[in-house]
Amino acid sequence: MQTLDFGGITVDRIVESEGPSFHPGFIFPDATPEAMAREMDWLLPHFLDAESGRLLMSLHSYVIRTRHHTILVDTCVGNDKERPSTPPWHRRDSAWLDDLRAMGVPPESVDFVLCTHLHVDHVGWNTRLDNGRWVPTFPNARYLFHKHEYAHWETHEMPNVGSGTTEGSFEDSVLPVVAAGLADFVDGDHEVEDGVFLEASPGHTPGHVCLHLQGGGDHALFTGDMMHHPVQCAYPEWNSRYCFDPALSRATRQSTVERYADTSTQILAAHFPVPVVGRIVSNGARCKFLV
Repeated sequence: MQTLDFGGITVDRIVESEGPSFHPGFIFPDATPEAMAREMDWLLPHFLDAESGRLLMSLHSYVIRTRHHTILVDTCVGNDKERPSTPPWHRRDSAWLDDLRAMGVPPESVDFVLCTHLHVDHVGWNTRLDNGRWVPTFPNARYLFHKHEYAHWETHEMPNVGSGTTEGSFEDSVLPVVAAGLADFVDGDHEVEDGVFLEASPGHTPGHVCLHLQGGGDHALFTGDMMHHPVQCAYPEWNSRYCFDPALSRATRQSTVERYADTSTQILAAHFPVPVVGRIVSNGARCKFLV
């Protein structure tokens, strides 16, 4: 993704991994081969691997640079984390942090870290391993956690990802931030600064939030995991297998697709692969993701 500019507010992407991922019927239990086939004219070649039939997906973060702040949106899986149930995530050794520095964003320069929700693949780089201890990666940042999201995961286990569970992501990637006094527990309408604000989008998790960015007459919506893949623009009724409240998740996604279809709003999700950014547009009786 090339740098986006919204009236002087820039957006960049840092990729942790990208490529063929789940089969549609695994991550979306309601998906059918017939429904997928009806969308092939726009799913190929960007969003589906024709050879394997797997969805093309990404793990990435966004860096938003305003005139006043540097904001990091979601922090992927992270390095050195114990995730044996999901081998590609287990004890990772990626260049994500080096890539961030190469982008001109040393960890000390980040002002805010927003986690759209607290699943394992959105909190990992909140912390790094330092002499056997998990310490905040961004020592000068305020980490923004929705208060209901945090309260829920304090007392509940994370959902299964691979063949097991997410093995302590709350303990190694969230609690050290709280212990360091860097966490702010916010409401779903929290304003980070002028033109940058949250909107509650519950369902995937209890306190999931989206981020709005407005600048220069343009509008971008960072959807987190409200949508995992562009095919959900056509089938917003398809929940992922990881949605906490299926009915609420479906309703939130359907209302979002309806609200932004055929508008100029740019959609930036947490797992859409290159070219990443696009708009929701009408496509007969359904919608599609137009890049």
